[in-house]
Amino acid sequence: MRSWYFLILIQCFSCIQLEDSDFSVPDCERRSNTIIGFNELKEYYKGETIQILEELAIEGYVISSDREGNFFGEVYIQDRATDPEHGIKLVMDLRDTYLLYDTGTKVTVLLKDLYLGKSDDEYAIGGVFSSFGNLYVNRLPARKATQQIVPNCDEKLEIKPHNVQIPDINDAMIGTLLQLPDVEFLEEELGLSFALAQEETKRTLKDCWGNTLTLLNSGYADFQAEPIPDGSGTVTGVLKKDGTAYQLVIRDLKDIEFEDRRCVDRKDEFSSDQLFFSELADPNNNAKARFIELYNSDSEALDLQGWKIRRYTNDNRGISSETSLSGMIIGPETALVIAADAAEFKQIYGFEPDMEAGLNSPADSNGDDNMELIDPLGNRIDIFGFIGEDGSGTQHEFEDGRAIRKPGINKGNSVFSFDEWTVYNDTGAEGTIKLPQNAPEDFSPGIR
Repeated sequence: MRSWYFLILIQCFSCIQLEDSDFSVPDCERRSNTIIGFNELKEYYKGETIQILEELAIEGYVISSDREGNFFGEVYIQDRATDPEHGIKLVMDLRDTYLLYDTGTKVTVLLKDLYLGKSDDEYAIGGVFSSFGNLYVNRLPARKATQQIVPNCDEKLEIKPHNVQIPDINDAMIGTLLQLPDVEFLEEELGLSFALAQEETKRTLKDCWGNTLTLLNSGYADFQAEPIPDGSGTVTGVLKKDGTAYQLVIRDLKDIEFEDRRCVDRKDEFSSDQLFFSELADPNNNAKARFIELYNSDSEALDLQGWKIRRYTNDNRGISSETSLSGMIIGPETALVIAADAAEFKQIYGFEPDMEAGLNSPADSNGDDNMELIDPLGNRIDIFGFIGEDGSGTQHEFEDGRAIRKPGINKGNSVFSFDEWTVYNDTGAEGTIKLPQNAPEDFSPGIR
């Protein structure tokens, strides 16, 4: 049962201190101490727990939630709402923290007198306890937690999880919000409960290529008795580590989105190297008119069930956004056009696109991003650019312009080859054409 004093606390949240409570209400207007980055804070750790004695603070975004009881006595924050580089755990003796520090809330952590420690490559901030002369981070008393972890008055932001494949997970992602694509639970776990009552329980996620990751569930979570679902799809959660093994902790069952069949049942979905990127567009005069064009050079139609396009923004190595092509069928020797904004596309080019991908999708690239075309089995069929390299000033920049596949190319290529493309831009490298392109006259969507 939720504590009534927290409900009162929220009503009084921004202006008063509860006289009868044992802690102060966080004041979102407080601004004090020198703000440092997560990376600077982590440098203070030299192999043993340390107390911060300087008037310092960090700012971060809350990514965890104890609303459903799968987190307890801890709040995870990361340095940015999107594409984070660092995450840290805040340890406190406080229940129902979501009432104060809901997901997406920006908080300022006043570091003076708090302790910084590290265990299993996970950094933590909180109080302290001593054992055999050694200091360890312990839960911060509720009163001190609400005094030193201060919500920002800004509106909450949507936290966009880092989309990453299981083999690509690394220590830098610990304490941040991840989304795993193309995963399912082990067949032998289907129908079991998420956790045994009052007992922390491990379940196993597996991707379509056999890689596994532990899903850690609390025996006190509201969804503890719910059955493990069938199917496959994405799972979102906060990354932790136990020894050398990574673990994922979900906030609630909404973090599991299984809309596809199990991997073994998807083997009848078809692949083809004759589907490929034929045009990428970032019009100089209208960002809303961006699009991606695919072409099927085969003499037969291709069902795109299970196909997807992935975008890697700038120099990111993790997937920034993904567009599913399921439900689409591309005809023989035919182009398929994917618009960022369908209404704007029709107004500019005079016809409706085959599908709309939306804002921040692969079709909405500003020209310095990298693209992958992935088949139902997870194979890369085609690519534009080099993942991990910002396209600005390179041969794979199509900013304010377009990249169009040369007529003689009739198959996808899993390794980017500039020789297969004609690239227009404003500031690209030698070999590209530095001539911004305007819509509609400089583009040819739907025509190969």
